[in-house]
Amino acid sequence: MNERILPALDPATWGAAMDEAVNVLSRGGLVVMPTDTVYGIAADAFTPPAVQALLDAKGRGRQMPPPVLIGETRTLDGLATDVPAGARALAEAFWPGGLTLIVRAQPSLAWDLGETHGTVALRVPDHEAARALLRRTGPLAVSSANRTGQPAAVTAAEAHEQLGASVTVYLDAGPAPGQVPSSIVDATGDRLRLVRAGALTLERLCEVTEVTDA
Repeated sequence: MNERILPALDPATWGAAMDEAVNVLSRGGLVVMPTDTVYGIAADAFTPPAVQALLDAKGRGRQMPPPVLIGETRTLDGLATDVPAGARALAEAFWPGGLTLIVRAQPSLAWDLGETHGTVALRVPDHEAARALLRRTGPLAVSSANRTGQPAAVTAAEAHEQLGASVTVYLDAGPAPGQVPSSIVDATGDRLRLVRAGALTLERLCEVTEVTDA
């Protein structure tokens, strides 16, 4: 068993775990990381073989590309183009937090997340350990840490039970605080559209800007 579960609960002591996670990701390996919603399985977004390994670990095809987590809201404009004002308002209101925005990807980006049709799903997690990792790695392709069709993992142990040796490092920060997936809003059409209700209700989103229900 080569995979390792490493403690990442306390910023004062997680240095070695973060170093190992950054090292694994830089080599194209997979890491399970905590977020504010559920645990995620992460790969370097700009390393296509790593993204494919992520999809393989989940038992998922290229027609279901993973979202990308970023450490700061300002990274949005580096990865996306033609972002509607309403989507920016939602990002301002709910990032960091349980909101994923599907936006048009910058066409110049050298990545392959799967069959995205020129879009990318972005989120800034509201979790100290996750953002500490993202500040060191840059954008990460991250999907829920579970086999497709199985419950999302809310602890590192649950993620390990499902994903096993397909992941090199599991960062254990205790139970995920939210334990509900993010809400997903599609901002690529004429209107903002809620495609998955999760941590944020439609009513809460509509307090900021108009969002229709898919």
